[in-house]
Amino acid sequence: MLRENKIYLASKSPRRRELLHQVGIEFDLLLLRDAPPRGPDVTEIVLPGEAPEAYVSRVTKEKADKAWEAMHLRKMLARPVLAADTTVVLGQKILGKPADLEEAVHMLEMLSGQTHLVLTSIAVHSAQGSAAVTQCSEVSFAKLDQQQIMAYCRSNEPYDKAGGYGIQGAAARFISHIKGSYSGIMGLPLFETCQLLRQAGIIIP
Repeated sequence: MLRENKIYLASKSPRRRELLHQVGIEFDLLLLRDAPPRGPDVTEIVLPGEAPEAYVSRVTKEKADKAWEAMHLRKMLARPVLAADTTVVLGQKILGKPADLEEAVHMLEMLSGQTHLVLTSIAVHSAQGSAAVTQCSEVSFAKLDQQQIMAYCRSNEPYDKAGGYGIQGAAARFISHIKGSYSGIMGLPLFETCQLLRQAGIIIP
């Protein structure tokens, strides 16, 4: 009998699902709570004075640990758990997901003509223990005019993405240069992800 070669993905992101499918990693979703009555399992609040890399690393580790705990509480089959979190950083300012049109427009205005960082932290919790890594990429935006910004922000794209844009969507036309990992900018750096999953016992060709 062949041993199972499957993980749990503790993320709602459709981009992360697509990327795992791309490299042939089988997974089931293991979703954490993010709504009342008991509130979210992991809050994504930046702590006072917390640096962006420390923030994204901490949140990701909390997600992986909580998902591992939930797997046992729900009496699910034990498998490695993968969690991830992405943040966009301009200077030392963390840009999260815009709540509304006004916030999305403000974010695109800040990113216009600038180079910013995209930090994606991944964590794998398994029977072998836990391991994590943060991947950093640089993204440069061309100078955008108000018409371009408004047209993009009136679409559905900005509102579930850190920084208010997705590189794999229509915002690709704004991006003049990237340095780093394209999949990391999307939300899951595949090279680093495969490394951590191999360490957790997942066979990846």
